[in-house]
Amino acid sequence: MGTLGGLIERMGIEILEASLERLVGRMPVEGNTQPYGLLHGGASCVLAETLGSIGSAMHAGPNRIAVGIEINATHHRSATAGYVTGVATPVHLGRTLATYEVVITDEQGRRLCTSRITCLLRDAS
Repeated sequence: MGTLGGLIERMGIEILEASLERLVGRMPVEGNTQPYGLLHGGASCVLAETLGSIGSAMHAGPNRIAVGIEINATHHRSATAGYVTGVATPVHLGRTLATYEVVITDEQGRRLCTSRITCLLRDAS
């Protein structure tokens, strides 16, 4: 799977739990906002894609990689402070595709975003 550096570190994402059945990560709102001080929708997508991609890579197994091919997100409410937590659960784990649903909540447990990510699983080159 390689290092989790780059954008994941810049966003302040921490992976709290990672298994084939469930991935959990959190991210600070501070530093990941849009001009109105609200959590940026793109930041929610980064958290969702991170969790779904890690889960897909774990499912793919050794000598295979997971490449995101589709993501969508519905933003239900905003966050202005604290941390948000994403929980990714598999919707489909196949030989060539893996799809995860990611629910992002605030510190009070309110749903902020529902996302779905699909990754293509292929042999590493």
